[in-house]
Amino acid sequence: VQLQASGGGLVQAGGSLRLSCAASGRTFSSYGMGWFRQAPGKEREFVAAITGRGGMTHYADSVKGRFTISRDNAKNTMYLQMNSLKPDDTAAYYCARSTMGWGPTAPYDYWGQGTKVTVSS
Repeated sequence: VQLQASGGGLVQAGGSLRLSCAASGRTFSSYGMGWFRQAPGKEREFVAAITGRGGMTHYADSVKGRFTISRDNAKNTMYLQMNSLKPDDTAAYYCARSTMGWGPTAPYDYWGQGTKVTVSS
C-alpha cells in the first residue's frame, strides 16, 4: 500500500486549502484513515479520522468546526478540507491507514510522505 499526500502550500490566515491522499490497492474502503500533522520542533499530533465507508468522523478539538475529513472510495482518495486556517496550523500533514478500527488511538501502519502547509499571519 502506498499513500500519496498532496495539496499543501502557502496560504494567508483565514484562507483555505484542501489536502488529498491517494492510496494504492484494492481494499481502500476496508480501512479507517486519518490525518496527522507535525509542526517544527513539536510531536506529531492527530488531526482527523474517518471510518472505512466514511460514515463516521472524529476531529481534534483544535480543528473542529474548521476542518472536514472525507473520502471517495471509488477514487481511493481521502481529503482534508481546511478552512479558516491559522498560523498554528502550520505543519507537515500526513495521511495514514489504520490496521484496525479508526480514530486517534487506532494503530496506523501505512503513512504518506507528508505535505507541507504554511499559514502566514
